[in-house]
Amino acid sequence: MRYLVSGGAGFIGSSLVRTLLNEGHEIFILDNLITGKYSNIENIKGEKRVEFKEHDITEPFDPGEIDGIYHLASIGSVYHYQTNPIQTLRVGSLGTESMLKLAQEKGCRIVFTSSSEIYGSPRVHPQKEDYWGYVNPVGIRSVYDESKRYAESLLMAYHRKYNVDIGIARIFNTYGPYMDPEDRRVVPNFITQALKGKPLTIYGDGSQTRSFCYVDDTVRALMKLMESDYCEPVNIGNPYELTIKEFADIIADLIGVPRKYEYKELPENDPLRRKPDISRAKQVLNWEPEIPLKEGLQRTIEWFRKKLQ
Repeated sequence: MRYLVSGGAGFIGSSLVRTLLNEGHEIFILDNLITGKYSNIENIKGEKRVEFKEHDITEPFDPGEIDGIYHLASIGSVYHYQTNPIQTLRVGSLGTESMLKLAQEKGCRIVFTSSSEIYGSPRVHPQKEDYWGYVNPVGIRSVYDESKRYAESLLMAYHRKYNVDIGIARIFNTYGPYMDPEDRRVVPNFITQALKGKPLTIYGDGSQTRSFCYVDDTVRALMKLMESDYCEPVNIGNPYELTIKEFADIIADLIGVPRKYEYKELPENDPLRRKPDISRAKQVLNWEPEIPLKEGLQRTIEWFRKKLQ
């Protein structure tokens, strides 16, 4: 098969590309490198089955014949989407419609990576796909939250109006090698701070919860979703929930540094609880995460250690 992967030089995108290559597929990578990094795919640049194009997906292009689209292009970290708010909204709206028109033209399935952020600061726990969310549409996180919510609505509209074959993956916190050490999300923050012997920065009192899914498990779910014909949203994440303080303790212990923390004010609209209900993923994709948290973190820490050296 020949797949287009938008955002293919990003963290999850590049991991997906490498896995698809290992499965024998051909890949057309599309990325404007605002947050994606060419270094993420540099080790496959000589591969004949890979074509890379630096391009903004809000602008027209033709990748040639393709059998499926993985639409991962997005500005994902809070720091980066607050720095690039208009581009974040454009890639979620114009960029997603561009991908949908391409899927319609080529007659292929498109899998879109949405986010647990569409649930906002949830009033339902754990979060199931039939929960509509609690989102501030004008808050500082809204450019990302609403870009994903709009994109989901756009996918469903194209499916209902034009019968475009779609898949929607609502991805919860994913971590692993090839994360950007500078994107200021909790996993790279904690690991780089611990490796440098610095106190770990905790926002709020650390009682807010998250659940973390290793990138290989997330990629496996995306591929299963592409192979299915399911069109409703599917939560992709690890239901193992822990507090940020507990997570910081684990990172410090795995790296072997003292549990030293620096507490800062909790950012506006930061969700206090986040945990996926993955019953639908188990039922329609026969998928659930396999990599235990500490095992995944060990792999990630070793990658960061080499990266920082």
